[in-house]
Amino acid sequence: MSSDVSSPTRTTALDPAAAAPTRWLDAEEQRAWRAYMYSWMLLEDRLDRELTRETGISHAYYEILVQLSEAADRQLRMSELAERCLSSRSRLSHAVSRLEERGWVRRQVCAEDGRGQLAVLTDEGFAALEAAAPVHVEGVRSHLFDQLSPAQVAAMRDIGETVLRHLAER
Repeated sequence: MSSDVSSPTRTTALDPAAAAPTRWLDAEEQRAWRAYMYSWMLLEDRLDRELTRETGISHAYYEILVQLSEAADRQLRMSELAERCLSSRSRLSHAVSRLEERGWVRRQVCAEDGRGQLAVLTDEGFAALEAAAPVHVEGVRSHLFDQLSPAQVAAMRDIGETVLRHLAER
């Protein structure tokens, strides 16, 4: 699917959205959208490549370790961890299996109901996260925040919080 949202690509009589007029992006909105989208994709790719090269931890695995490190008792239900990482349960389960192989995460049955599974961050996993965090933070700082003025950082926060509020409503 194309990221170009400024012009029609195709509509059919069977398409319910075709009945309502499409609110196409104007040229300035299109420039803003593409600048945001491509810069975010490039930033995420750069952070992942640097983190993987320097620490052997992909950005996706790093995020799992972060979420567990910030949870009470360093553990979360697998379903909640998947939600927090914006991952499918099957993809998360595969990633947790890889982290288990490294000794960084272990699974255990949830004591509350005996049905759910918990992902638990091990001491070794926490140590790996602590070692990787400076690499990640330096990447975020040098590739993002060092490029922005304080006013741009404030605007980025405002925009992000506005969009998050909207998306959380759905």
